[in-house]
Amino acid sequence: MALHRKIFSTELDGSPISIEVSELAGQANAAVIGKHGNTIVLATVVMGKEDKSGDFFPLTVDYEERFYAAGKIIGSRFVRREGRPSDEATLSARLIDRTIRPLFDHRLRREVQVVITILSYDELNDPDVIGLLAASTALHISDIPWNGPVAGVQTVKRDASQNLVFKSFFSGPEEYVNMIEFEGKEVDETEAIRAFEESHAKVKKLVAFQNDIRRDIGKEKATIPLPEHDPELQKEVNSFLEKDLAAALKEKRTDALKRALFEHVAAHETLKEKIKGVEALFEEIVDEFVHTEALEHDRRVDGRAFDEIRPLYAEAGIFPTTHGSGLFIRGNTQVLAMTTLASSSAEQLIETMETTGKKRFMLHYNFPNFSVGETGRSRGPGRREIGHGALAAKALAAMIPSKEEFPYTIRIVAETLSSNGSSSMASTCASCLSLMDAGVPIKKHVAGIAMGLMLDTKKNTHKILTDIQGPEDHYGDMDFKVAGTVDGITAIQMDVKINGITGDIFGEALAAAKKARLQIITTIMQPVLPSARQEVSSYAPKILTLTVPKEKIGEIIGPGGRNINAVIAASLDKITIDIEEDGTVYIAGIEKELVTRAYDSIKAAVREYKVGEIINGKVVRILEFGAIVDLGGGRDGMIHVSELKEGFVKKVEDVVHLGDEVIAKIIRVDPEGKIGLSLKNLV
Repeated sequence: MALHRKIFSTELDGSPISIEVSELAGQANAAVIGKHGNTIVLATVVMGKEDKSGDFFPLTVDYEERFYAAGKIIGSRFVRREGRPSDEATLSARLIDRTIRPLFDHRLRREVQVVITILSYDELNDPDVIGLLAASTALHISDIPWNGPVAGVQTVKRDASQNLVFKSFFSGPEEYVNMIEFEGKEVDETEAIRAFEESHAKVKKLVAFQNDIRRDIGKEKATIPLPEHDPELQKEVNSFLEKDLAAALKEKRTDALKRALFEHVAAHETLKEKIKGVEALFEEIVDEFVHTEALEHDRRVDGRAFDEIRPLYAEAGIFPTTHGSGLFIRGNTQVLAMTTLASSSAEQLIETMETTGKKRFMLHYNFPNFSVGETGRSRGPGRREIGHGALAAKALAAMIPSKEEFPYTIRIVAETLSSNGSSSMASTCASCLSLMDAGVPIKKHVAGIAMGLMLDTKKNTHKILTDIQGPEDHYGDMDFKVAGTVDGITAIQMDVKINGITGDIFGEALAAAKKARLQIITTIMQPVLPSARQEVSSYAPKILTLTVPKEKIGEIIGPGGRNINAVIAASLDKITIDIEEDGTVYIAGIEKELVTRAYDSIKAAVREYKVGEIINGKVVRILEFGAIVDLGGGRDGMIHVSELKEGFVKKVEDVVHLGDEVIAKIIRVDPEGKIGLSLKNLV
């Protein structure tokens, strides 16, 4: 049996790309194999046969990493198989989801599942690029109703010294960009706009490539009946809401208004059977009202000006025993961030399909139910928590000092206490204050703001909104988060509910975000904590570092760890010692005196002694033919009886005694490390 294949080819930045369609995964609505260099993915799309109950479009996007793709066998010692998705896989799934989701008709109630499985990874071409392209192509050639195709490109720019300037991912359909991930080191707005334009030009070529494929092998799209609103119900709902909707939005009681609407319809004799349509009608009417208020009446739901930020408050150094803390409040959004410092032994070990290494800076974001006034079981971090934490970490990463400058492992936990719009950007502000309070020497404040958009495509008009809150986030057309310092951008993330935005809107939103960011930094964050504290908390470990020759590492550790354990024991087991492969030694402990003592011991253990040096030490053994002097760090030297003084010495104790502190000159250093000392030569 032959496996019939059809292969379509193009290139991206000089690297070959191909889409292959065959009978593989033939029971899916569509399946394609995408290749970018030697990175290969399988994308499948399946649509359910029946409508699902519920008031939302049931789309799921799964991104499946396979260890074999990178030639690895990893996992725990007892379970050598893939488990729950890594944070990186979750972020990749979100990236693809956020790009394809806006192009579905959200009245659709058929379940749609997109699965991207990584089959091969060449460590050169990012699977996200080909994963999105393959998923888009599969949707485009399938019979699933969808308004694609889309594509995305990644750009990594470095300076002459190969330091990262920025890393970006722009994606969307032919005419717009609808998803952005951007990380930079204080990038100017004009450079970000240039990256937008250059990336979108490449996206257009990949979209045209997919259109050619569909013309060749695309299926006819299925016709699926979509729910229509009952005219009588629509009239009644409109009549009920028009009296109180504006006030309910301003007073943040739309949930109460919705409950009252349901009760009203349920009590209506002729409409109670149609109550299932109330939810969708409510959402559409509120959406239209919010847009009309902004676009036609220049009004926001809470009465603010379009460029006005909600009331701000910040605080640092809140708790005495934590290493660092920061509180940031914007309107009803409140985030408390805590920083913990530790030695390098606390670094997170990363072992995924794409990465094997260590992470010394971590930011974990929590979003408990009480932050939105709800009840429910506590659960582990979901896609929201992972995504928001990654964005805040990305915003701060450029300001985190190197391990050489600040030899600590750094963990921040951002606790969302109350959420009403952009808790991720509040987390960025709170975390920055927490880092400074902990004594992490970041040189500049980092702040973030969420921008929104109200768009009328028919009239070609729009309004940019600064600091969007709940209803503007939920019913608006764009969630555009920008973080940075007074000198430039460190992170951008954008999602939309429309087809996308143009370069003009992107530039306008960046300019408004810069104005807001500078206001937050200069009027709130700098007055609270002008700069990082000069010292770490007394409750944080003190760390000293030294670099030793690689060949000396064994001497520090000793047989079976004897030497290093002796140093730790001498410090009352209150310190930790970590040794890197390059010879860097980290000594950490709460009590600085013990850390310093251990530091001196290790330094002495690897010291290169030279003939002619003057040393001091304690006599620790008396032998018949001389005395042994402790030089520190597990090293010792011997004063032969003939070197104790001029003339004949009958007994060693005639000159030195056990426990004496002596000053001697080094007269011999043997190749094997034995050291000969002299008292008479010193005289």
